Amino acid sequence: MDPIILSRLQFAVATIVHFFYVPLTIGLGFFIAIMETRYVKTGDEKFKKQAQFWGRIFLINFVLGVVTGIALEFQFGTNWALYSKYVGDIFGSLLAIEATLAFFLESTFIGIWAFGWNRVPKKVHLAAIWLVAFASTISALWILLANGFMQHPVGYEIVNNVTKLSSFSEVLTNPYGWMMYLHTVFGAFLLTGFVVMGVSAWHLFVGRDVEFFSTAFRLGSSFALIFSILLILAGHQLGQVTAKYQKSKFAAMEAVWETQTRADMHLIKFPHFTNDEENNVVEALPLPGFLSFLADNDFDYQVTGLKDIPKEDRPLIWPIFYSFRLMVGLGTLFFLVAVAAFFARSMVSSLGWGLWVFILIIPLPYLALQLGWVVTEMGRQPWVVFGLLRTAEAGSPPVAWYQVLLTLLAMIGVYAAITITGFTLMIKSAISGPQNQAEHYV
Repeated sequence: MDPIILSRLQFAVATIVHFFYVPLTIGLGFFIAIMETRYVKTGDEKFKKQAQFWGRIFLINFVLGVVTGIALEFQFGTNWALYSKYVGDIFGSLLAIEATLAFFLESTFIGIWAFGWNRVPKKVHLAAIWLVAFASTISALWILLANGFMQHPVGYEIVNNVTKLSSFSEVLTNPYGWMMYLHTVFGAFLLTGFVVMGVSAWHLFVGRDVEFFSTAFRLGSSFALIFSILLILAGHQLGQVTAKYQKSKFAAMEAVWETQTRADMHLIKFPHFTNDEENNVVEALPLPGFLSFLADNDFDYQVTGLKDIPKEDRPLIWPIFYSFRLMVGLGTLFFLVAVAAFFARSMVSSLGWGLWVFILIIPLPYLALQLGWVVTEMGRQPWVVFGLLRTAEAGSPPVAWYQVLLTLLAMIGVYAAITITGFTLMIKSAISGPQNQAEHYV
């Protein structure tokens, strides 16, 4: 067994589980802050109950996100020592800023918010949740700027075969990192909207706390609609950045083999499950020049095909292509459902069995966000730092395959237990309703 493959799988397991919790932490913090702001401004206790009910789910989610994220940073040292040595001067500084500037702020004020009900002034308590909300998005920014360097390295120089930071401003303004950030954060807000609508729909379906969950549904539908639109726009911009800086990834996303101007986008396309054939099984229903337009807002833009990229520099096509197509399809579905939800928000309590649309759709934003990371990370292969360091050269040479395998199996077991426990707690909290909220905040 190859320890590099096992290490990649181990990191993927940790990342996938960790990222189940990150988006809801980002979006739900702002949702709660809006509700508590309305409580402080109006004095209406129903908004306080909203903040407390959704805050209970938020706290469970936050704790699980912290616990599952700890292992990721350790893996840089244990499994990816050569990578850490190569990019440590840049990657390490960004993660250090994330921890000291964002995570410490977030973790400090979340304690004030959770335990400060009726203990600190209302405006201080409100400020705490706004600081937590903004800190979560700042945390995401630094992490995604670090990942942006892996996708499109800037602001560095090579000294003694390692990267050294030469321009912090270039790293900070990396267009790839910023487009990833916007796409991820907008996706987090969209997911939050659908989770809120889904939980609210369940209670409305069973006829419990109708006024309470109608209010939550209305704000959730606004989140879903606004950010489904922004997500599409940010995704388009991220696709153009990808076409400019990662031509192999862009070609894999659409399974394009021949370099061409006025490149067509085929609505029906099926690539092979290996890269050997250098063609696609089926290509049908072309949209003339549309792929070129998507890549650069120019129908005459030249899209680089995979045949013009050395075989050793190509990613595996099929998981990237199908993940991208499914992600885009889900994004379109989210927009349509969000539009329907927004216009039905005033009569949502009377939708009856139609409410199950919002209940059943809850897992799909989670799936879409995970698919986005499949495209991002697998599309970068075979590079761990695009164009500079190959994944095969980034591991920890002293670590044997059986050591990685044992820790991988242990991690799967631990993370499975955490995930089952976490989702059980969140589901139980979500279906319990807003009654007796005070007992959780004394």
